[in-house]
Amino acid sequence: MSNYTNEQVAHLVDGSLDWETTFRMLSMPKDHGRFEQYLAALQARVGFKDRIILPLGPHLYIVQSASTLQWVTQCDCGHVFCDYRDNWKLHASIYVRDTEEAMTEVYPKLMAPDTQWQVYREYYCPTCGAMHDVEAPTPWYPVIHDFEPDIEAFYKDWVKLPLPARAN
Repeated sequence: MSNYTNEQVAHLVDGSLDWETTFRMLSMPKDHGRFEQYLAALQARVGFKDRIILPLGPHLYIVQSASTLQWVTQCDCGHVFCDYRDNWKLHASIYVRDTEEAMTEVYPKLMAPDTQWQVYREYYCPTCGAMHDVEAPTPWYPVIHDFEPDIEAFYKDWVKLPLPARAN
């Protein structure tokens, strides 16, 4: 049983919860059921029927496809990038800031990184244009695969919930 209401968790997700309650929720140990409340709040905000299994960012999720039961990485607009084990960034629209002019859109003149040593890669949803990530590697470095979550262990050992079914 959770110490907080579904409405409070929904307000936390929206960023509209009062500061005192937000601080208490974030600093205290999480109560049983909070992850389920969090998923329910996220699910209520998206326009697709696919079940959110794990959030990856503010607009990016690993979901269980309603039609195939496969786990995929999906934007909240409904765009499916790829299988959750693949690097979704390789399926995104990518803008690389690799010139002085492009960097001065982000930094004041003469304060930007030298693009011979560092670039910015911005990853966008090709359908809705939501920015999902930015990385700042050296120009020659490959696209970074942030992580491949162990969803089975997360559900079994951390949140102690039944693992959502999936197609192999």
